[in-house]
Amino acid sequence: MSEPTAIETPTPVPMPARPSAWRRLAKPVAGIAVLVVVILWSVGVFETRVPPGRVDVPPGVPVPPEAATFTVKSEALAPRVDVVGTVSSERKIDLSARIGAAVKEVFVSAGSVVTNGQPLLTLDDREIKEQVAAAEAQFKQAETELNRTRQLFDSKAATEQALTAAQALFAEARAQWERSRVMLTYAQVVSPIDGVVTERRIEAGDLANPGQVLLAVYEPTHMQIEVPVPVRLLGRLPVGRDVDVTLDRPAGAFTGRVRQVVSEVDPLSRTQIVKVHIDRATPDILPGTFGRLWVADEPRDTLLVPASSVYAVGQIELVQVVRDGRAIRRAVRTGPPRATAVEILSGLAAGDTVLLNPAKED
Repeated sequence: MSEPTAIETPTPVPMPARPSAWRRLAKPVAGIAVLVVVILWSVGVFETRVPPGRVDVPPGVPVPPEAATFTVKSEALAPRVDVVGTVSSERKIDLSARIGAAVKEVFVSAGSVVTNGQPLLTLDDREIKEQVAAAEAQFKQAETELNRTRQLFDSKAATEQALTAAQALFAEARAQWERSRVMLTYAQVVSPIDGVVTERRIEAGDLANPGQVLLAVYEPTHMQIEVPVPVRLLGRLPVGRDVDVTLDRPAGAFTGRVRQVVSEVDPLSRTQIVKVHIDRATPDILPGTFGRLWVADEPRDTLLVPASSVYAVGQIELVQVVRDGRAIRRAVRTGPPRATAVEILSGLAAGDTVLLNPAKED
């Protein structure tokens, strides 16, 4: 018998050891911890904090050394009331057509400076010239007939009645001829004054009708402001009274004189139109300019400060009030200026001290 064959058993390979759960979580946990520390450091957890509190900062700015000041006082003054109005010319002339005809040519435009007698436009005068020629022919015929009848009357060959009729025909023909020549002058429109053309309402080729306004001319050296004044203030504006006027264009103050008070009261606004002549009017004062008439009202307690103490930041008017050695700015509302002073309507009280020249603020 053969010996049994031995069977070899394979040697088992050892498996690598698996890491524990703690080792698997160590790195993520460490990363999260570092992130938390960074976040806490960024928000200042590890820094020493100053407890909240209030820091007292004095208002305003220090008053500059030797700064000039002004103490506000209350004075009984007559406030000035402003009444708005519109500038116009005391002498404005509308030039109209006196005959019906087509416009042949216009020589000026709105804004043109013209002189007295200067042609402004012409109308088509061909028809009128024909009428003039016909009237002249009739006149010459009547003149010839009158001379012939006078010779016959002198020779006792014509009656006095025939001579009277010839004289009447001659007078009528002469009047018709002169009338037609006057009509011919209407074909040319000329300026009646030295002035400025303010309106041009027609162009070449348009038909001009009798009475139609073609142009308007005003005299720029005689300007006025027309103001609707409340009835209660009319007693302060007698004719001949000198008043103050301010205009927007050109911006500035002017002296005026009341020249007329219209004797009609507007039933809606209870006002009357007052016309004030503007002294020393310049050519740049144009009709239609907005203006104000200043009227003194009943006296009342008024606060005035020098104009140099008021300054503006945007549309807000400010002054700097002096208190405890510091200049504190304060908003005010001002009224109309008075020479070198400004009326304070609100924001200050009598006894307040303000800087004449406000200090610079950072």
